Amino acid sequence: MDSSPTVPEGAGLKLDIDGAVATITLHRPERRNAMTPSLWHGLAAIGDALPAEVRVVVIRGDGPSFSAGIDLRLFTAEGIPGEELTSPADPGFEEAVASYQAGYLWLRRPDIVSIAAVHGYAIGGGFQLALACDLRVCADDAIFCMKEPALGLVPDLTGTKPLVDLVGLPRALEICLTARNIDAAEAYRLGLAQLVVPAAELDSAVTELTQALQRPAADTARATKELLLGAGGRTLEAQSAAEIAIQARLQRARGSGASW
Repeated sequence: MDSSPTVPEGAGLKLDIDGAVATITLHRPERRNAMTPSLWHGLAAIGDALPAEVRVVVIRGDGPSFSAGIDLRLFTAEGIPGEELTSPADPGFEEAVASYQAGYLWLRRPDIVSIAAVHGYAIGGGFQLALACDLRVCADDAIFCMKEPALGLVPDLTGTKPLVDLVGLPRALEICLTARNIDAAEAYRLGLAQLVVPAAELDSAVTELTQALQRPAADTARATKELLLGAGGRTLEAQSAAEIAIQARLQRARGSGASW
């Protein structure tokens, strides 16, 4: 099993690449995979160096939870050695947050399909990481919570748009401002999870899904995801035109003739 590209030291991540499938494991089980700037930067580095042959990316958590969200020690005087959040008073604050978001944004690229394999808690930044993925497969013990507003923060790791897109504005507002827990059954009802399975079956369910996602040709999968990604911002007429344009580009790139 190929383990390149190299994961930055201290990022709290593991990467395994097996052919067209890359598995990223959040690897701070002693902290329930709580997140730090190094972890966010590590995710971004993996995205930047991902081999072109990778078609499916799976993100999972080591230990009892997917992720407990930001490591709250970052907000204490003691802090975490080697880790520091940029102060909002710093003129570089916006750039720092953008660098954290970069660890999430690449998961929406049209050349890959990303899957969050969620078990246990997915809190705050962990919930947003699951939302950054195209699909969410959940164990029946999964618990989601958008904790940031309860901590005096807004969710700023790219999670607000997919949340609204998936559940609608009123429900997204309620989820964020109450900072309540959402169990796996409710997540499925709301459309946050595409599949819920017993915890013991999570790995096999994800493997089955990754295999199914690779059945279409790679160029077909990429073009289809590109088409679907733009659908929400287009009228029916504009989307119909996009279907024609992307189909023509796909077939011409293959050298297809007049007859399919």
